Amino acid sequence: MSVSFFSSDKHSTVYKKSIEIFDLARHISHYLTHDLAPLQCNGKENPNIYITGDIVQQSVSLGPEILKAESHSYQDEKYKYATSVLRLANRLYNNCKRLQHIDSNGKDYLPLIISELRKFRKLVHTWRLTL
Repeated sequence: MSVSFFSSDKHSTVYKKSIEIFDLARHISHYLTHDLAPLQCNGKENPNIYITGDIVQQSVSLGPEILKAESHSYQDEKYKYATSVLRLANRLYNNCKRLQHIDSNGKDYLPLIISELRKFRKLVHTWRLTL
């Protein structure tokens, strides 16, 4: 899937921002996974490696939920999906905050996605009012 394919003019600003966040999360996760993949001194894997997968999964789920909210004609369905978007954004934000405490060079990029998520959550609050 190409990012340029999804960034056509017919999509909302919230959707476009979700694609940007997905792209950031994917790159950060890829970078962090290389640092967290080796086994620890005690022979166990680093439990934080699963959080890197979580941020990708949560960020990829944002776009479809936004499209569902925008495409439904019933107000209750719109708010259900909009609430789901906000919940996913909050989980993604919390997981990124958790990753800031790991021992990796890649954590230097986490403030970038965290600031984008703050902007996204403000955008989602405004977007929910317009549904």
